[in-house]
Amino acid sequence: MAKAIWNGEVIAQSDSFEVVEGNVYFPTDAVNKKYLRPSDHTSHCPWKGDASYYTLAVNGEENVNAAWYYPETLEKAAHIKDHIAFWNGVEVSQ
Repeated sequence: MAKAIWNGEVIAQSDSFEVVEGNVYFPTDAVNKKYLRPSDHTSHCPWKGDASYYTLAVNGEENVNAAWYYPETLEKAAHIKDHIAFWNGVEVSQ
């Protein structure tokens, strides 16, 4: 089972996940969306596509752009469509 924890709360947890470039991608239905706030930040990966971000809001604190996902993946990254990954201090275990 993979789990993502930040600021004392479980943000995501699932037996089903994908690992890409060392990052665990959780299915969107395994993520507790009450902790996600949309962000205007974006980035681009030449083989995955354009990423969008969320800021985590947990127990009165924010972790800006700590979660990302690919709304439209490129063909090689189709397996992570509808998945979310975390970084920037989020503890992810598998």
